Amino acid sequence: MGPVIVRLIGGLGNQMFQYATARAVSLRCGAPLVLDVSGFDGFKGTTRRYELDDFPIQAALAKDSDLAHFGLKASPHLKWLYRLKSTLQLGRRHCSWPIHREPHFHFDAKVAALHAPIYLDGYWQSEKYFLPYADILRREFSPALPLERENAAFAAAIDAVNAVSLHVRRGDYVADPTTNRYHGLCSLDYYRRAVDYIKARVEAPHLFIFSDDRDWTRNHLRFELPTTFVDANPPDRGYRDMQLMARCRHHIVANSSFSWWGAWLNPSQEKIVIGPRRWFASDVNDTRDLIPESWVKL
Repeated sequence: MGPVIVRLIGGLGNQMFQYATARAVSLRCGAPLVLDVSGFDGFKGTTRRYELDDFPIQAALAKDSDLAHFGLKASPHLKWLYRLKSTLQLGRRHCSWPIHREPHFHFDAKVAALHAPIYLDGYWQSEKYFLPYADILRREFSPALPLERENAAFAAAIDAVNAVSLHVRRGDYVADPTTNRYHGLCSLDYYRRAVDYIKARVEAPHLFIFSDDRDWTRNHLRFELPTTFVDANPPDRGYRDMQLMARCRHHIVANSSFSWWGAWLNPSQEKIVIGPRRWFASDVNDTRDLIPESWVKL
């Protein structure tokens, strides 16, 4: 049987969506999972890199020979290059294995009927693609190495209280005008309303604030609750922040796939998860399937 190959691109949260969806297809089909990371070739020297090697995932990295079956070839000059052969032009004897590209942002029901070999190209941002395999994915997204001393101290502090993670995503959402117009930022009013919602329903909550802009959060986030700013991890160790987020009992997420996963990895049926009703600044994407039904939209 041929493999399930998935194209990985974007930050850690995006890569996790892509892996999770392809892993679900591979488990259903009983096929090996292979990851195409050639898209990161075009990001050398930037913060974009392959990040799933911090987890005990069950997949191999694609070779040129794997991509060739799908009529694809990695390019050292472009992030990647399609070379899709046409069945009509070249005939059945030369036909490539099939490629399934995400047709739209919301859930694509056709994925449930795909069979290996298959190449998946998309973002796949909905738990509907992989919810039946939630237990397996939560194990595979649990870092294998023990916590460093600072992270262990934060973990102990989280375990000792009614911990609520609060994530603020800024970074390129602020620095890059194009990214800002597309994604936008969660407002201070959103965070105030989310904290008020938690205060009305959670006894003695303690906020643990995670952000890629720690100075901004310390200067602008003031709530009448015990608050701890998590500052143990540099940008290349973001998976540890996500691991600590998942350890919290409740969650306030940003419009970011990173904190989406920090909340989703918490397996508790009692958790409260609050997310922004408007995920993107623009209306280009239909986000109806992005936020799980049990989460609260504000």
